[in-house]
Amino acid sequence: MDSEDDMLDAHDMDSGDDDFYSGGTDDDSDDDGQAFEGFAEEDGDDSTLFTSRRSQINYVVLKEEDIHRRQKDDIGRVSMVLSISHVEASILLLHYHWIVSKVDDEWFADEGRVRRTVGILEGPVVPTPDGRELKCGICFESYPLEDIVSVSCGHPFCTSCWTGYLHTTISDGPGCLMLKCPEPACLAAVGQDMFDKLSSKEDKEKYYRYFLRSYVEDNRKMKWCPAPGCEHAIDFDAGSGSYDVSCFCSHSFCWNCTEEAHRPVDCDTVAKWILKNSAESENMNWILANSKPCPKCKRPIEKNHGCMHMTCTSPCKYEFCWLCLNAWTEHGERTGGFYACNRYEAARQEGLYDEAEKRREMAKNSLERYTHYYERWASNQQSRQKAMGDLQKMQSERLGRLSDIQCTPESQLKFIADAWLQIVECRRVLKWTYAYGYYLSDHAKRQFFEYLQGEAESGLERLHKCVEKEIEVFQTAEDPSNDFNNFRSKLVGLTSITKTYFENLVKALENGLADVDSLAASSKSTNSKASSKTKGGGKGKGSSKNGGSSRNPDDN
Repeated sequence: MDSEDDMLDAHDMDSGDDDFYSGGTDDDSDDDGQAFEGFAEEDGDDSTLFTSRRSQINYVVLKEEDIHRRQKDDIGRVSMVLSISHVEASILLLHYHWIVSKVDDEWFADEGRVRRTVGILEGPVVPTPDGRELKCGICFESYPLEDIVSVSCGHPFCTSCWTGYLHTTISDGPGCLMLKCPEPACLAAVGQDMFDKLSSKEDKEKYYRYFLRSYVEDNRKMKWCPAPGCEHAIDFDAGSGSYDVSCFCSHSFCWNCTEEAHRPVDCDTVAKWILKNSAESENMNWILANSKPCPKCKRPIEKNHGCMHMTCTSPCKYEFCWLCLNAWTEHGERTGGFYACNRYEAARQEGLYDEAEKRREMAKNSLERYTHYYERWASNQQSRQKAMGDLQKMQSERLGRLSDIQCTPESQLKFIADAWLQIVECRRVLKWTYAYGYYLSDHAKRQFFEYLQGEAESGLERLHKCVEKEIEVFQTAEDPSNDFNNFRSKLVGLTSITKTYFENLVKALENGLADVDSLAASSKSTNSKASSKTKGGGKGKGSSKNGGSSRNPDDN
């Protein structure tokens, strides 16, 4: 489309409240956490930046209190169904990774085996003593019965030794959740009641932190948000299509690989791209493209002067010619002078340097190609970060002023936030399309990809310019402007059409640019039929009824 007016005419002027890349419903869910897609909005002032943007609700963001509630509900359910205590239910759920159905199945299949496996014994395995004192199995001191504690197995240990034992295992990490009796070879489990009774306040806090985290980390459907300092978890429905999720902290990431959200690029491509950005391979490419090895010590040397006389650094100090790599002492008038070397050209004509030059040229081309895609990848990331900052600044500082100037309620200025949100999302998508393009080798698909990418990028630039530059007239005005409604219509239209461009781009890349394959197959089929008709003497163009060729009167 050639102009912004064409773009506006190409799409209806809806408010842009639709989801980013789908056409479903905007259902909400209050089950434990808040159902959340795209950018989220938390209670209070924590994150009024973002609102829910995609339609298909395929995950729930859980706060710490939500996790506690779910954990407590699961423990209560198992306790009630199996008629066991909450402590025993916790031990079972920890062993079976918080899968309630598996606990039920295993218990009712063979209760005795499960009890032995997890350490929930039905009675003591040591005889009950008759005396008033018992000897501790760790320190071997005798204590009154009230100072001796044991778990279901009955092995006696004093409270002091128990406290030290619990403290040591808690300090060692989450392994304390699966703690067994201190008696060697005893498999009796140590439950929460022991920690509650004998551990210090600090140790109990650590224990219950491990206990809470195990509910997420042992569950294949849950993961913690990878953003630094975030304590929220994601409960994900693995049966849905997209893996991109967004936390209440506004961090968007891929649930599958936990890298930042990268739809429509797959996780393998993202892993390769991140590795390439951080690996030494590009440094080696730069060395190959811009340096040559010293003929004596083989260290790479970069040419930083115009002449061909090179001197290696200490301690080598070897002097050689940059072109032919021979000793500089062999250069003189008979070889073409000190600043020209015909030996290289002669050797090149003989094919002595073809392989080295070919490697250097390939390295240079590879480096240039990588630089092309990386610069655009990084630039869109910077633009996305800037757009997020501009959105926050607009909502916290400028929206109220604009509302006052234009005498318009802030609720009716939502179209501006929608435009910024669309920009943020589109910059993210556009960024990852450059990683996609770097690994795209099919020439026909590359042309189609670059066309779609160019259309999307062009639309995004128009939208970004409109919401960033053209809005300034209305933000700095002193009185309401009659043109503000026209600006509203234009911005809503640009938001909508940009969304459409990126929908097409995302769908095409997720389908592997299958339209190119379909077009090629269709073309091949058409050519095959045409060839078949020609070979068979059919009534094709240029053939007569009697099988001879008919001549077009205009063909002269």
